Amino acid sequence: MAHAANFLEMRSVSKEFFGNHVLTNVNFAMQRGEILGLVGENGAGKTTLMKILFGMPVIQQTGGFSGEILLEGKPVNFASPLDALDAGIGMVHQEFSLIPGFTATENIVLNTESLTYNIIVELFGDRLKNLDTSKNTQRAQAAIRKLGVQLDPQMLVSEMPVGHKQFTEIARELDRQNIKLIVLDEPTAVLTESEADILLHSIRALAAEGIAFILISHRLQEIMDVTHRVLVLRDGSMVQDVRTADTSITQIAEWMVGRELHQTINVQGTDFTDRACGEPLLQVENLWVDMPGETVRNVSFVAHKGEILGIGGLAGQGKLGIPNGIMGLHVAGGNVRFKGKSVPLNDPRAPLDLGFAFVSEDRRGVGLLLEEPLDWNIVFTAMQTQNKYLKRYLGGWLTWRDEAALERVAQEYIQALEIKCTSPKQLAQELSGGNQQKICLAKAFALEPELLFVSEPTRGIDIGAKKIVLDTLRKYNQERCVTIVMISSELEEMRSVCDRIAIVDEGRIVGILPASAPSTEFGKMMVGRGGV
Repeated sequence: MAHAANFLEMRSVSKEFFGNHVLTNVNFAMQRGEILGLVGENGAGKTTLMKILFGMPVIQQTGGFSGEILLEGKPVNFASPLDALDAGIGMVHQEFSLIPGFTATENIVLNTESLTYNIIVELFGDRLKNLDTSKNTQRAQAAIRKLGVQLDPQMLVSEMPVGHKQFTEIARELDRQNIKLIVLDEPTAVLTESEADILLHSIRALAAEGIAFILISHRLQEIMDVTHRVLVLRDGSMVQDVRTADTSITQIAEWMVGRELHQTINVQGTDFTDRACGEPLLQVENLWVDMPGETVRNVSFVAHKGEILGIGGLAGQGKLGIPNGIMGLHVAGGNVRFKGKSVPLNDPRAPLDLGFAFVSEDRRGVGLLLEEPLDWNIVFTAMQTQNKYLKRYLGGWLTWRDEAALERVAQEYIQALEIKCTSPKQLAQELSGGNQQKICLAKAFALEPELLFVSEPTRGIDIGAKKIVLDTLRKYNQERCVTIVMISSELEEMRSVCDRIAIVDEGRIVGILPASAPSTEFGKMMVGRGGV
């Protein structure tokens, strides 16, 4: 395509976060009415690229970006999302930004409401204009009609099912008069199959009217069904820009998960048959978990004593729901047995008492006491559930923290995990993300568990910290015979430490293979094209 025909271009776009390269020399262009599919593994840089395009504050707050954006042939650099909206670019994020106490109509027209004059306005000025309720309702209904969905304009967001909230978000963008491009970040992740079909049909119809779309999705069949071209990001670089008609789901999956030879992590001793793992330790049957965005529908698997079992899959398919459900953090049902005994569900204390530990994917929200010192973070759960690191007085009537034991165990883990800090008394919130993750691991190890769930252990941390975290997991597994169930979006990292890897798709395990199996086989399972 000639540059003059391009509606949008991003040229040589690069971005660093605190010295970590997340985007490197990314280039692409698109025309009006074109639907681009933007795909890649978690952490590939998809959302960051769109945040740059949309002028999100986090980009400016972290040093900006290098490269150039051209809209209709003219250079632009949006200082804020408001600038992007004024230029006709809208974005629907994965996280909803609706006001729960407002109706669909009120959310759709928010900040652009139609107003009406009255006599008081003539006396006291425009501030006393009234909302034109009829006009606003008409606008909302028109935007909803464009989507072809049944949605009550007067329903409160707080009362909506999650799919209707997603449609309300998209209708808000369609209500904008000058909308030219809409970025949709995983728009069907929370939709039912029928709702997703309605949305994809609407995207095609709106594109035919000249609105361009960038669709970020892990559902590759949808990418094949609705897009004109597919862009594949891997490790922050654009590795493919291809017409959808010229590729396939299998090919896209290989581009997403493939690694150049020099990038591949050395996989050692990862074949399940190579190690003498013991008898079944954890048996999960027909597990379902109601975790928003990570629903588990029917999962069954067995983890053996001394094994490192990986659980992978694309975002939103349910892998994160598995440990959260078993550990009692989200409503769950089914049958879970540990060493032959039933594990009570929906009771966060029960698995801890049985010898479980959990490193959550949400280290800031669930994993850490951010305003407390490191030593307190490390020992808190063990102290609360196992009465460790306490001194007892008066025959046990009085207990107090054993400060010497606290410092001793904190120093042990700070040294073992190479945690960069000023002292065990430094506050957790002052550490980098990688060091916070190491504190979460230390907290779990302090419980001396028999079974450790560790969810997204390397998310958001640099390469050096990743190696330490993975080496530590392998060390504790081998030296202390801790059985580990590792849930991760990073396939190559799981292949480097796990014995077997299960892949979750649409809330179910579609296959389990030795970690030494080719990465493309796992890629096929992720998109429903393989498995055992």
